[in-house]
Amino acid sequence: MTRFFVEKEVLASPEIILDSENAAHAKVLRLRAGEEVLLCDGQGREALCRVVSSENMTLEVLEQRKSETEAAVRVSIYMAFPKADKLEHVIQKATELGATEIVAFPSARCVSKPDDKSLNKKLERWQKIAASAAEQSGRGVIPRVTVLGSFKAALSRAAQADTSILLYENERATTLKMALEAKPLTTVSLISGPEGGLEEREVEQAKNAGVQICTLGKRILRCETAPLCAVSAVMYAAGEF
Repeated sequence: MTRFFVEKEVLASPEIILDSENAAHAKVLRLRAGEEVLLCDGQGREALCRVVSSENMTLEVLEQRKSETEAAVRVSIYMAFPKADKLEHVIQKATELGATEIVAFPSARCVSKPDDKSLNKKLERWQKIAASAAEQSGRGVIPRVTVLGSFKAALSRAAQADTSILLYENERATTLKMALEAKPLTTVSLISGPEGGLEEREVEQAKNAGVQICTLGKRILRCETAPLCAVSAVMYAAGEF
């Protein structure tokens, strides 16, 4: 079923007229009177609607409900700034897989360290990518894309999750499977490094903050592959797949 994201306040009305961007999209799809669509507020609520007029895209609200497509486990991805457009790829695919948040941060070995001016433009683009991926994949929530100013800030925030995990290629004892089976999964933070990985001192900081250090196996994964592999594993462990 076709879905559109709208502001939260819009769903409060029994009759809704799609705005210019959504209306243009609806016309491209050639929606006709009598067809049903979903309107989502991007925060987990949605409305089942029927097209009343295809000329000005007026919709009648049939039912309001909680989104049925969101995972029970909330997963946040914390990724050190990668090079080129790799973060865009992670945002898109992580949204499809069910992540609720993507957080970018600088670490010692980051080659890419955007300045404040470029970050504002990038954040706007990254959020649009998340919104587009959420619409395409039938999400009821648009993941929030956030940037933090330091590894320390990212670590402090990630450690607040019920299960916080740092993915480290040199870990040998604890696997991701072991960490995910340790307790029920409600909120999960997954921390990954840039192309050159995280420094040992950063891994020690994570340990001291109570973050579990885990390996993803014997092979070295690219920085854009590791978080997607991990969020897939979390969803599987939580019974979402």
